[in-house]
Amino acid sequence: MPARRYRHALPQLGEGLFLTDGGIETTLIFGQGVELPEFAAFDLLRRPGGEAALREYFRAYSGIAARFGAGLILESATWRASDDWGARLGYDGKDLIDANLRAVGLLEEIRDQHGPGHVVISGCVGPRADGYLPSRTMSATEAELYHGRQVETFARSAADMVTAITMNYTEEAIGIARAAQHAGMPVALSFTVETDGRLPTGEPLAAAVARVDAATAGYPAYYMLNCAHPTHFAGVVESGAAWTRRIRGLRANASCKSHAELNDAKELDTGDPAELGLQYADLKRRSLPNLAVMGGCCGTDHRHVEMIAAACAPLFST
Repeated sequence: MPARRYRHALPQLGEGLFLTDGGIETTLIFGQGVELPEFAAFDLLRRPGGEAALREYFRAYSGIAARFGAGLILESATWRASDDWGARLGYDGKDLIDANLRAVGLLEEIRDQHGPGHVVISGCVGPRADGYLPSRTMSATEAELYHGRQVETFARSAADMVTAITMNYTEEAIGIARAAQHAGMPVALSFTVETDGRLPTGEPLAAAVARVDAATAGYPAYYMLNCAHPTHFAGVVESGAAWTRRIRGLRANASCKSHAELNDAKELDTGDPAELGLQYADLKRRSLPNLAVMGGCCGTDHRHVEMIAAACAPLFST
C-alpha cells in the first residue's frame, strides 16, 4: 500500500509557509539543455539518465525548504501525462498509468529523504489543450471524463492530493474538481490569467472562482494562480473581497511579458529573482492573507524560489 500521509488533512491549510518548485520545463530546457518534446517532463522517466535529472531537480527545492524551515509540496512532473498529450509521444493507456505512478514514486523517494517537516506529494494535472489558449474547450462533464483517468491513477498512488495547473477556462477546472471528488482526492485548482488579470476567455478571476465553487459545492481545497506575473493580477486581488481568501498558492512567471510575447521569445526571460520575492511578500501582506504555497512557473528556478522564501518566511514567524 502506498504511503499516503496527508490525504485527509493537508498541512498547507494551516498557518505555515510551504514551498514548491519553479518552472520545471523551462529549467530543464533552457537551464540544462534537455529536449522536452511537447513540453512533457514526464517523458524523461523512460530516457537514460532522465530519472536522475528529475531527482536532482527536486532535491534542490527540498534543500531550500529545509534551510528555511518551510513545508514542501512536491509536484509530479506529469503536467502533460494525460491521454491526448501522451498519444503524441507514443504512449498508450497503460504506458501513461505507469508513467504517472513512476513520477509519484520518484517523489516518495525525495520525501522520505527530506528529513523533518511536512512534505506533501501532489499529482499534477495539466490542461487537455494549450496552457495559454483555451483552443479546445470541453464541457465540465467531458473534462471530468477526460481527466478522471489520470486523477484515478493518482488516487491509487502515494499522492496526497491533485493540483490542476494552468487552467484557462472554468469548465475544465470544474470537471477536474468533480473527478477529484469522485476519486476521494483533495484538489487545488490553479488558474492562469492574462496581463489584465482575467482568464484567457475574458472571464474575471473572481467569477471563475465563484463558478467553480458553486458547481462543486466548494470542493477545491484552495485555488492558486500560475503562469502570470504578479503585475498582471495584483490589481485584481487587492480588493480584499472574500473570494481572495480562497487563493492559497502562487506560482508566478519570472517575466512580466504577456503569454504571446513569451511564445515568440527566442531566449528565456528570468526576470529579477529578488524583486519577484518582494512582490510575493507584498501580495501576502496586502492582498492575499491566506497565501501559503509559493513556487514559480515559466522562467523561474531554484534561485527565484530561494528569494521568495527569504522574503516571505519572516511573514510566517509570528
